[in-house]
Amino acid sequence: MTSHSDLSCTGLVRRFSGHTAVDHVSLDVPAGTFFSILGPSGCGKTTLLRLLAGFDKPDEGDIHIRGQRMNDVPPNHRPVNMVFQHLALFPTMSVGENIGYGLKRQKVPAAERQKRIVQVLEQVGLPDLAGRNPQQLSGGQRQRVALARCLVLKPTLLLLDEPLGALDLKLREQMKVELKHLQKAFGTTFVYITHDQSEAMVMSDQVAVMRNGRFDQVAPPEVLYRQPETPFVAGFVGDNNRLRGDLVSVEGELADIRLDDGSRVRGRIACEGLEPGSRVDLFVRPESLVLAGEAINPGYTGMDARIRTTLFDGANSRVEAEAAGQTVYARLPQDGSAPRLGENAAVRLAWDPILARVFEAAT
Repeated sequence: MTSHSDLSCTGLVRRFSGHTAVDHVSLDVPAGTFFSILGPSGCGKTTLLRLLAGFDKPDEGDIHIRGQRMNDVPPNHRPVNMVFQHLALFPTMSVGENIGYGLKRQKVPAAERQKRIVQVLEQVGLPDLAGRNPQQLSGGQRQRVALARCLVLKPTLLLLDEPLGALDLKLREQMKVELKHLQKAFGTTFVYITHDQSEAMVMSDQVAVMRNGRFDQVAPPEVLYRQPETPFVAGFVGDNNRLRGDLVSVEGELADIRLDDGSRVRGRIACEGLEPGSRVDLFVRPESLVLAGEAINPGYTGMDARIRTTLFDGANSRVEAEAAGQTVYARLPQDGSAPRLGENAAVRLAWDPILARVFEAAT
């Protein structure tokens, strides 16, 4: 545990009738950071959050908040607050009363309470709404009231359990940016649970990718995206094409691979212990693929493909093609320089081998 950690956990285990939901998880969250736990449904992330909040106890391991062991401290005595997906604002109270509820429970004097309510509403950008009923607010405004109600208590940790899940897409995009700004403005340590990789990538300083009760990789978003350490992280974080084949040879950090249709391609080795003859998966991102014309870079590798369709999505427009017996996606260049590609057109897809990651094939 570092001296500047707001949260430190070592070897956390939680079992339910033979099933290990949290399996020897350790983490260290520096003060004032935005830390996300990202994983699919059933990976154990909500169980882990419940352990941190004190709603459940670990079977093994320790939880420390600012150096204090929390295993036996009840939820209401931990320096922790929690924002749920279904916000749980009191409908019979005004916005100001909702925000002041926790302060009232702590017996903070009325004048001080009022001052802190005004201050936190200013900070979350809702300065004149103290007298409103939560039902009169938009989804985004209610979200900010729920945050203000927690942040006014000045917790060491704010735990957020999929808080944007109930919002529509456009509002969710807006709230991702707002949450990031609010976390920086308050300086409170956020621990955020989500299955939505975009939320985790946009907002976080560090992301832990969780699978089957364990962390596969903990790293800043850009490192997770560009240097995944496991096939699961490569496939789960961002869009990726996966091509399976046999390892022919290794030269330095590059692998020469024979795909199942006989194509020969290259990629960068991302795990240890690969021997010629091993079954491998090569991951290459859609934006790393170029629709190769005459002037292909001599250092690139590639394969023949046939266009199925073009998927227009503004800046994220891409082509769907068939290559090596499977579907592959390639991002279209933003400058409109891509050739007009009709259905069934033959193309060559090429990439810089350094940008592709090669792992032992998952069984």
